Amino acid sequence: MTEQFTAHTTHRFAYPVTEVYRAFVDPALLALWFGPLGFHVPVATVEVDARVGGAWNLTMVNNDNPEWSSPVTSVLQEIEENRIIVGTSTAHGIPGVEDGTLLSLTLEFAEDGDGTIVTLTQGPFPEVMRDMNIAGWTQSFHKLEALLATPKEFLQVP
Repeated sequence: MTEQFTAHTTHRFAYPVTEVYRAFVDPALLALWFGPLGFHVPVATVEVDARVGGAWNLTMVNNDNPEWSSPVTSVLQEIEENRIIVGTSTAHGIPGVEDGTLLSLTLEFAEDGDGTIVTLTQGPFPEVMRDMNIAGWTQSFHKLEALLATPKEFLQVP
């Protein structure tokens, strides 16, 4: 078995913690930004049940080849509004990760003046997958920045 690593990154958003956190738990918003460049998330695939034991599920679909998709299926282990989301999923079909491996994702939200710092920890992954994971989250966070900057009257979100 290859050595396993944990992905860890932080991002500062220039928006209040309530707005940033909502983008992670509101299915319509989550579908608008989640996934690396070149992927989108159909809103019909998003299920968020923001409670311990609830679901945080979605499917990323490649923009150029819709046959290439990547489902994310997580069970929430801990959740506190505007503070933390902890979920686990079971690996399936991830290169270098044995099927059945329990993967964890922790998202911590902290106020930082008029903005928010999100700290992400996810794994275990082989080193190359860890680096790809961090790159994907960084791209997703930039997409979220753009979404948060969009005037609310232009968003098609209830």
